[in-house]
Amino acid sequence: MQSRASAASSSFLPRCFPTVKGKKPSSVSMGKKKRASDRDADTQLINCTASSSSSTSTSSSSSSSSSSHSPSDSIGKEDNGRYFDVYGPEAKAEATIKSPQANSTLNLEDVQGLVTWVLGEGVMPSWIFIKNKPLISKVVLLYVPGLDASLYMSQSRLLNGLKNCCGHPMPVLALSCILDGMQTIDALLTCKQKRKYQEICSEIQTSEASTKPDDIPTGKKAKEPPFPASYYTLTEREMEENGYCSMQPGFVSTLSAPAGSRFYDMLAVDCEMCVTTKGLELTRVTIVDKEGQVVLDKLVKPSNSIVDYNTRFSGITCEMLSAVTTTLEDVQEEFLKLVCKDTILVGHSLENDLLALKISHKMVIDTAILYKHPRGAHFKSALRVLARKFLSREIQKSASGHDSVEDARAAMDLVLLKIKYGPELGSHTPVLRKKLVSLLSENGQTSSLIDDSSVLKRYAIGPCHAISVVSDEDALGKAKKELNNERINFIWAQFSELNSYFTKQAKDDKKLGAQIAEMISLMTCNDNSGQKSLVKSFITPELKEILTRLDTRIQSLYNALPTNSLFILSTGHGNITIVQRLRQMLRDNNDQTVCRDKLTKVLAELQAQAEVALCFASVRH
Repeated sequence: MQSRASAASSSFLPRCFPTVKGKKPSSVSMGKKKRASDRDADTQLINCTASSSSSTSTSSSSSSSSSSHSPSDSIGKEDNGRYFDVYGPEAKAEATIKSPQANSTLNLEDVQGLVTWVLGEGVMPSWIFIKNKPLISKVVLLYVPGLDASLYMSQSRLLNGLKNCCGHPMPVLALSCILDGMQTIDALLTCKQKRKYQEICSEIQTSEASTKPDDIPTGKKAKEPPFPASYYTLTEREMEENGYCSMQPGFVSTLSAPAGSRFYDMLAVDCEMCVTTKGLELTRVTIVDKEGQVVLDKLVKPSNSIVDYNTRFSGITCEMLSAVTTTLEDVQEEFLKLVCKDTILVGHSLENDLLALKISHKMVIDTAILYKHPRGAHFKSALRVLARKFLSREIQKSASGHDSVEDARAAMDLVLLKIKYGPELGSHTPVLRKKLVSLLSENGQTSSLIDDSSVLKRYAIGPCHAISVVSDEDALGKAKKELNNERINFIWAQFSELNSYFTKQAKDDKKLGAQIAEMISLMTCNDNSGQKSLVKSFITPELKEILTRLDTRIQSLYNALPTNSLFILSTGHGNITIVQRLRQMLRDNNDQTVCRDKLTKVLAELQAQAEVALCFASVRH
């Protein structure tokens, strides 16, 4: 995925973003020796200042104490209890983006690395110089998906406030357009950590003997899982790609739990079906909880005449259903009493079970997708294979068919195992991921995440402040409030109006068709200016209004920053929704009125454009 994105972005970058130069520092030598010891220079500055102050101090021990402060401290203490600024009363932090090398582009890890270096124990980035880093006590990372380099350059007059606040940006290589926006957020809010392969093998061997959190020996405190269960739920796009149906005729949707009531946070479901005159219909549904206890197990009488009981797989026989009067509607009613909107449903290829139940539910963990097949995303491992490999358990061995209780328990235990050991379990990689907020917390930093509830459920945990918002204006107001909290060191917020606009446009078939026709016409008329033409085809009065509001909100947030706060704006990616729609059109080949070759050329240009994102960084003075 990354190599494909890299190729597309590198071919597009020279045309849309020829030069991106940061301000050269006036008082700092940028030689190789200086660049290699930027952090040491700040430390030496603290020690030097403290030493010079010791001559006026009444105690030599006071000077020694000042000199021993870590780089994260910006003050020293005198004997009389008063504090002095070791950098001087006029000192300030500064961020200077270095002039990019030829063909150099940042990636999302570089953006995140700036946060971990300033607030944690990260590695000093090579693309930016931070002067007086210890003076920075607060970092704001604003995520603005949809704003790629081409759109920014073509509409720079509407985004003049952003440029005045943050200066020149750096181009950032986005993830492949094949992925959805949640993977971009994941790249920014999770950190990769290297670990010895032997440690991973040891954990996998241990997991085979202990698959549940309560199997930990008595007296030992349970280790907090790397990510919450909600981290592993399918995104909206993953559900679409894997055949999960939204509301259709005859379907019912799960509802929110009544206020103050208790509900199951996670349940596993498995269904058995038979063949009727109308196709596959439900004959049995089983639900188990996290302990493997059965909370629902019902046989169901199909609405239509049965053609094949499918006994070799379902385990259902004519005798079992002969006296059954329970209908699909009866089961749906009982199901909705157990499963609410916020309950995480676990299963293997769960789209088939929900289709048989005719139930729409958004919070889903699918073990067929959770455990990646060695041959790639287009393949899925059988449940019995995963159970044998990761649980050392043999299932589906009976000649009389599958047991839905057994299958539901296996799916639940596979999910609990993944939650316990993390996303990399089964991937055979020495690189592990960790939540950014957890890493910062280990370094004594408190974080606030301000975003949609779907993002918070995945990445907010522990001491992190999770603040749910429903609009950009709401996010702006909550972010400004958090800026006044001196205990908060890191703030994440997202302005999503621009990306939502692109998504809405791409889902409108009429508007999309007109836009594609315009892009093909523009590319045909002038091949040399294809990129500029495609950008212009997106510009509408509504989009201009959105960009103007975006610029105003960014200025408002920046102006509310406390002095010496680091402001980072990452756009993540451009308009990936239209790229995904064009890909789908080419796969389905439904529209015979559009030339496939021309559509392919438009797709290539749009993908190259969307995969060049931007990063701005500036310190508020």
